[in-house]
Amino acid sequence: MRHVTALGLALFLVAHSTASWAGSVAQENTLSQIGTGVGSGIGTMIYFPLKAAFCIGGGIASGFTLIFAGRNSADKVVGTACRGMWVITPDVVKGKEPVKFAGDPAAR
Repeated sequence: MRHVTALGLALFLVAHSTASWAGSVAQENTLSQIGTGVGSGIGTMIYFPLKAAFCIGGGIASGFTLIFAGRNSADKVVGTACRGMWVITPDVVKGKEPVKFAGDPAAR
């Protein structure tokens, strides 16, 4: 796990330093797009299993919530756990968009 994290961090840093290597604006944009795409893919490979585990845990917890607090509360628990972002987008890597790990329980 440490190697994957180190590789992801290294690629993230390389993606942000591509502008200094590029000779022209076209290369700068292409290298930046490649870097953010790679960072997005690696970030998703790390993020997705964590999000899936959180959603599964929320599903289990919502079963207990259904028994003790009713359907509306159980819907809120599972909604909060399973909504939100499931992938890391290039905009997240660029810092233009925040990561929404938990969803809005009121949204349907």
